[in-house]
Amino acid sequence: MAEQSAAIEIAHPPQALLKVFNPVLRQVLRTPLGGRLTEFMVVDFGGRKTGRRFSVPVSAHHLDGDLYVVLAAQWKYNFRDGADAEVYHLGKKAAMHGRLITERPVVVDIAHRLTQSYGAKRAQRSMGMKFRDDRVPTVAEWEEAVPRLKIAAIKLTPKA
Repeated sequence: MAEQSAAIEIAHPPQALLKVFNPVLRQVLRTPLGGRLTEFMVVDFGGRKTGRRFSVPVSAHHLDGDLYVVLAAQWKYNFRDGADAEVYHLGKKAAMHGRLITERPVVVDIAHRLTQSYGAKRAQRSMGMKFRDDRVPTVAEWEEAVPRLKIAAIKLTPKA
């Protein structure tokens, strides 16, 4: 009997597409026109060790009135001890503080609740993931995927 594939996998768009799309998103999201692209935001931040500046377009996830980035990308570690960021979202710039969340139960809860609210199709697109059988994964499937794929969340809160 053939082994079944994992219920959740990372599924980013092709690199060539990102090379074209990301610079356009970076520019558009900084303008009032960016207010129409509600699913996206740009997070500008400094590297934790080098101080090098980064500007990353990502999907914006709203849960319980809070703003999150859900990701497996290595740049998440720049928020390990908390870090300030400028966030361009809904056509506006905001000074925010990002905190990396890696605690498995918390990340599982965030990811599962987002996928339930989005539905499988939108969740796959906005989270950069592929779900086996094109259905919303169960909590148990998220519990398996979060450590395997090193999925984490960054909670962004307005700076005081």
